[in-house]
Amino acid sequence: MLRAREPGSLAVLASTLLLGFSIAFSLGQNDTEPVVLEGKCLVVCDSNPSAEGGVTSSFGISVRAAGAKVAFSAVRGTNHEPSEMSNKSMTIYFDQVLVNIGNHFDLKASVFQAPRRGIYSFSFHVVKVYNRQTIQVNLMHNEYPIISAFAGDQDVTREAASNGVLLHLEREDRLYLKLERGNLMGGWKYSTFSGFLVFPL
Repeated sequence: MLRAREPGSLAVLASTLLLGFSIAFSLGQNDTEPVVLEGKCLVVCDSNPSAEGGVTSSFGISVRAAGAKVAFSAVRGTNHEPSEMSNKSMTIYFDQVLVNIGNHFDLKASVFQAPRRGIYSFSFHVVKVYNRQTIQVNLMHNEYPIISAFAGDQDVTREAASNGVLLHLEREDRLYLKLERGNLMGGWKYSTFSGFLVFPL
């Protein structure tokens, strides 16, 4: 039994009760629902928290910075007409980054790599070079096409194709644009590719 004249023991007891209450409250939340604390910090119950790069306590609680943000936007400033002769991968390369918060867009490879598991938003816009031609562009997710944009009006020279999507990505998933058909007008910043993290999971 604890006595009133033992302040150290009372402090230990109070800390233990407070910690037990906090853990019970956290575990009572939905697995995907964070507990918001003061000081821009999130506590998330996670069976495998270290996989997401968070700081993990001995109780299996992952603490992640709430201010972590991910966003990029890239443009092509010169004419760009990839062909099987000059670019067998048919990847659409960009030469200027307008935004690259978190530095997860590799400009040289023109590939975005997801830093964490979450819901991401992506969009792109391209313009074809010639009339009497069809272009098709795919957003590639780990070498597989996810969505496409198509422009094929034979009477329009500078026809545009664009698309956008929300994706559930895992950590280190890679996304880039691939030209399936036609040629692009890349000069004057016609071609763009953008994305951002909507929220982590």
